[in-house]
Amino acid sequence: MFSLKYKVTTSTCDSNGKLKLYSALQMMQDCSEMWIDSEPSVKQYFAEQNMTQLLATRQVEVIRVPCFKEELTVTSTVYDVKPMFGFRNTFIYDAEGKPCYKTWSMGAFVDMTAGKLKRIDEATIASMKFEPQLEMNYKDRRIILPKDGGTVLEPFKVLRADIDYNKHMNNANYVRIAMELLPEGFEAKGMRVEYRVAAKLGDILIPTIYQIKDGYIVSLTSNSQVSAIIEFTE
Repeated sequence: MFSLKYKVTTSTCDSNGKLKLYSALQMMQDCSEMWIDSEPSVKQYFAEQNMTQLLATRQVEVIRVPCFKEELTVTSTVYDVKPMFGFRNTFIYDAEGKPCYKTWSMGAFVDMTAGKLKRIDEATIASMKFEPQLEMNYKDRRIILPKDGGTVLEPFKVLRADIDYNKHMNNANYVRIAMELLPEGFEAKGMRVEYRVAAKLGDILIPTIYQIKDGYIVSLTSNSQVSAIIEFTE
């Protein structure tokens, strides 16, 4: 397990003094990334093999949106690992230890030079500390786009501020862009995001939004390839 302490500050709030989902995702992502510091043997193996883990999918349940100045704790735990994929829970708790956000995610192990999936060895998997899979409403990692009914909206250009140390668009920024396309007043209580082909600096992302029974799906496409699909539900 790895944990980080946070406070809901001005820069993480929306106009109503509530924590932005985008900011909550950044907190989760930071905690998940820094988890490897709690696993020295895994960290060493990844460094020796020139490997990294890239987020492939994440599901979020919004239990309660924290307010300005609230104290939060983010925890990240691994509950399963396959040779090319890892599975974790990352929860955000309030000062009383009650969950505000419940998430699970799947990460893909990637060779940083080749840019392709790479297996980790059994000894490294055996060295990891696993935690119980936490209780939440687990949904499928695949998001099925409706066959028709989508509305194509104005494109976005990937800017320098969108890029992280992996040299591609940071995962949370896809969600930030997609949320700008939702109707005013829509409050997401659930979110799923599926990452496919990473967008890079200067790419043009073309969004298509679909209205579904209980929310919306946004597809972000670059160079005729889907970069991310994000589902928001009420």
